[in-house]
Amino acid sequence: MAKAKTALVIVESPAKARTIERYLGKNYRVVASMGHLRDLPKSTMGVDIEHGFKPQYTPVKDKTELIEQLKKLASEADMVYLATDPDREGEAIAWHLKELLDLPDDKAQRVTFNEITKNVVTESIRRPREIDQDLVDAQQARRILDRIVGYELSPLLWKKIRRGLSAGRVQSVATRMVVDREREIRAFVPEEYWLLDALLKREEGGEFTARYFGGSEGKEEIKSEAEADAVIAAVEGKPFTIETVKRGKKNRSPSPPFITSTLQQEASRRLGMTPRRTMSIAQQLYEGVDITNHGTIGLITYMRTDSLRLSDEAVAAARSYISAHYGPAYCPAEPRRYKTKAGAQDAHEAIRPTYADLAPEQVRKDLTKEQYMLYRLIWGRFIACQMTNAVYDNVQIDAVCEGNVFKASFSELVFPGCTAVYDDAKDEETAPARKPLPNLQEGEQLELVNLDKEQKFTQPPSRYTEATLIRAMEEKGIGRPSTYAPTITTILSHEYVVKEGRYLRPTSLGETVTGLMEERFPDIVDLKFTARMEDGLDDIEKGKEGWQDYLAGFYGGFEKEMKDAEKAMEGVRIKVPDEVSEEVCPVCGRNLVIKSGRFGRFLACPGYPECSFTMPIVVEMPGKCPKCGSRILKRTSKRGYTYYACERGAECGFMTWDVPTKEVCPECGKTMFKPSGRGRLKAFCINENCPNFTPEDKRGYRRKSSSSGEKAAEGEGNAAEEAAETPATAKKGAAKKTASKKSASGGAAKKTSASGRSKKSAATEEST
Repeated sequence: MAKAKTALVIVESPAKARTIERYLGKNYRVVASMGHLRDLPKSTMGVDIEHGFKPQYTPVKDKTELIEQLKKLASEADMVYLATDPDREGEAIAWHLKELLDLPDDKAQRVTFNEITKNVVTESIRRPREIDQDLVDAQQARRILDRIVGYELSPLLWKKIRRGLSAGRVQSVATRMVVDREREIRAFVPEEYWLLDALLKREEGGEFTARYFGGSEGKEEIKSEAEADAVIAAVEGKPFTIETVKRGKKNRSPSPPFITSTLQQEASRRLGMTPRRTMSIAQQLYEGVDITNHGTIGLITYMRTDSLRLSDEAVAAARSYISAHYGPAYCPAEPRRYKTKAGAQDAHEAIRPTYADLAPEQVRKDLTKEQYMLYRLIWGRFIACQMTNAVYDNVQIDAVCEGNVFKASFSELVFPGCTAVYDDAKDEETAPARKPLPNLQEGEQLELVNLDKEQKFTQPPSRYTEATLIRAMEEKGIGRPSTYAPTITTILSHEYVVKEGRYLRPTSLGETVTGLMEERFPDIVDLKFTARMEDGLDDIEKGKEGWQDYLAGFYGGFEKEMKDAEKAMEGVRIKVPDEVSEEVCPVCGRNLVIKSGRFGRFLACPGYPECSFTMPIVVEMPGKCPKCGSRILKRTSKRGYTYYACERGAECGFMTWDVPTKEVCPECGKTMFKPSGRGRLKAFCINENCPNFTPEDKRGYRRKSSSSGEKAAEGEGNAAEEAAETPATAKKGAAKKTASKKSASGGAAKKTSASGRSKKSAATEEST
């Protein structure tokens, strides 16, 4: 009897291996490579620049046993399917596996899964292909280019600024974008303007507010109080007339399905997830989750994509679900198609659920909270993108007095359409609903009840958040879907940029490094040049350019810049200016400065060694102390619990576990708080003397086990002690004790090291 043929399927992760093994028969063995098994060496450049940029790949050291196991399994199998991720890096991993396992061409087959479902997996196995060498070469070019930039630039930064620094092709540009935005903010000169709101009353009753728009010649801006007073004097005590009333329908189309960048942005905006966390949870949903009555299935398609393309089968499934669950009125006559932006790789579909009829509530009990929230976001956006428009009744009026035009408008939803499933506008920053306008008619006379004037100033551009930085990088062509999250992780871990709340701010170190790069390596940090480099990598992928020619074209100019920089900076050492904080040293009275240590950034006295006081960085929260009106500071207890306390410490005594918000109570005007945790949690007033006071049992706290409650109670005691020990009340002896434990007080958390499919030396190389 002939022996049955056996096949080995190699994927990247164990979770994916378990899911796929369920779909294939007993003649298939599915194992995980755990990412890269071969890479450039860590200790040396590993690239022979003089001989065509030949890479010197070596097996990853801590994967020797796994490599031997895979070699044994491959030798026993009749066929080996290389099923790594369907992108450039996945193609390169497949190629490395083929080379490392010494597989002949007729035994090694490449398969990819855009979604991990039984149909797609079995169909892909039936239709394997050869490894795409153009994709491999594009990834090799990216890897070698980043290695050259990192290994030649980083040592220069070590010598001229500080040891342990790194530079890279994408991270340096991302840092520059944050630095440039900070420069814009500093250079911004605010301009005064005034808002003028008229409260108007009808004869038969009913009031509404209209805002000053301009004169008979069109829109005008009031730029001074004198101009505002002139308009007030002209209309005060005189009747207003409704000049125009425009009524009509307004349609709102659904947003397109998610791509990598928009998923990261929306998860940040609506769920408070960092891009890195978003991609980690999305990877879990893609690789497979155990679902009741379904087994282990992948819930979403591949999450690293820049394409808005959707398969006909997916669109048909969505339309069928919409018609069955919402009715024919919610399903448009023709399927919606979305155009992918020019320059996109368009290698995969948009991010969507693998099963349109698997609604989030059906799988909620099988998912973690984060998995559920992200799946609900992806599922909702996909279903909504195939639904009809939302329809609004819209009315706009112009009220005129003495040639001055005041405008008012109101929109009311009359048909929800796509918003029944997914409403982009619903988040914590949505403006409060306005009152409907009365049924006004043209020519109607109105009485002026009151005029309110308000002084305003133009605001500087906002600092980037992680989400808005990703959007800006995408718009400028910097990086690709797989590099956005790792790039931001890198610039944060190297402390070129820090997060203050949701916003990114460059450090003195980041500005110093960027300044040096701009002066000596303008091409590396030039946004357009970097975007053209990405286009060059795309050309390699399409077979339009050789990867060695591409690298040679870059290296000629880069090598010259390196030599010029080393010559010009011979004997020069650049000092990074200290960042001066507003916190005052309780020992000597000087303003503390920000330093970096083993455990991150901390505050230290600039008078060292005469004064060696240090303390953790103070994080100021929104709002004011409800007891005394001072600042509220974020603190960490000895057991690692976060709490919030008045900056005056024991002198005031206020501390809480609840998170201060920007909101103020409409009754008492004091800061409102919300429970700690992710998601949109309702704010409440904690002022017991306020009629709007919310008792603890109605604040929406999550239930905790008795053991965690005991720990929290114990932590609360420690927190109260620490709240009393603030810089304003600390004694000199305590300050000395703190100074003797620099490493303990030097930061709130250990720095996150740069990581990816293969760990790289963060100090010497671009991690993206």
